[in-house]
Amino acid sequence: MTEPVTGLMICGHGSRDAGAVEEFARLVDGVRKRIGDRWPVAHGYLEFARPIIREGLDALRELGCERILAVPGLLFAAGHAKNDMPSVLNGYAAEHGVEIRYGRELGITPKLLRVASERIEAAERAASSNIPRHDTLLVVVGRGSSDPDANANVAKVARLLGESLGMGWAMPAYSGVTFPLTAPALERAARLGFSRVIVFPWFLFTGILVNRIYDAVAEAQRAHPHIEFLKAGYLNDHPLVVDTFLERAEELVLGSPAMNCSLCKYREQLPAFEHQVGEPQMSHHHHVEGIGTGGHGHHRHDHGHDHGHDHGHGHGHDHHHHHAPYPHADHPLGPRTLKKSDSNTGKRPRGTDKTVDDAS
Repeated sequence: MTEPVTGLMICGHGSRDAGAVEEFARLVDGVRKRIGDRWPVAHGYLEFARPIIREGLDALRELGCERILAVPGLLFAAGHAKNDMPSVLNGYAAEHGVEIRYGRELGITPKLLRVASERIEAAERAASSNIPRHDTLLVVVGRGSSDPDANANVAKVARLLGESLGMGWAMPAYSGVTFPLTAPALERAARLGFSRVIVFPWFLFTGILVNRIYDAVAEAQRAHPHIEFLKAGYLNDHPLVVDTFLERAEELVLGSPAMNCSLCKYREQLPAFEHQVGEPQMSHHHHVEGIGTGGHGHHRHDHGHDHGHDHGHGHGHDHHHHHAPYPHADHPLGPRTLKKSDSNTGKRPRGTDKTVDDAS
């Protein structure tokens, strides 16, 4: 059976900011160059800019495309990804009798986290002072949505980046719609006692909102001159961002299994945890099986999941089994397990061990 003529459609949100439109078009050019002659590529915007999505689809149909792979240029799945874009695409498909396959949002991936880490590290290198990361607070600013799932993903990004980079603290903020907004979040951040605050916009491109985020950072710097506030760059058209768009397109052709392993440290190279990819899968809790629940003896409880890679994590206290070293085991704000005496006294536990317990 002959494969239908296929085209790739990159669907953008659109912006009133000319710089944002130019950056999006540059990313589309990067995708086009990477694909070569395999598929024709077009793009269009949901609002505020031309070409609109229908015009991009028209361009692909005029090239003879019978099947169109539509990839949303959105980091998270909120209203635009779940409702607005599918509505436009479904209406067009019904009107013109063309097959349109709609892909998933870019999401949180090791590649995008790598880009984010590079942007944050670049801001550190450009700083005039040398402040350690444990004395640094990272604020990750997302777009903000009425969809709590999308908002929660910003908090997840903040945690992943904060832990990977060994920051003293990490917190989310939002440019609009939900809370905390950027300005009050920075005001709260200034009260936490850190010498440096790095603000990273989890945005693909520049635009009015990114400029407002940077304005809020400048205002926070004026209000708190004793704290160093740094502006990290947004994701933009980094080669790994282009890779992510191509992966979403490939999923529409090959299919992608639904699994929760895309950010598993044993499968993917997360920043600072690369050494744990592919570790042997083994249980390290045999010594405590059945203990502490009123029962007697031991029982087996092997992990009931298989990621297609080997788990292997142990820790270095007196149980004679081993976790891989936690990359920030000497972090001043942790990471030793809280002891009862510490919780009773309010004293923060400090430790010098280079290996720590996994949470259980």
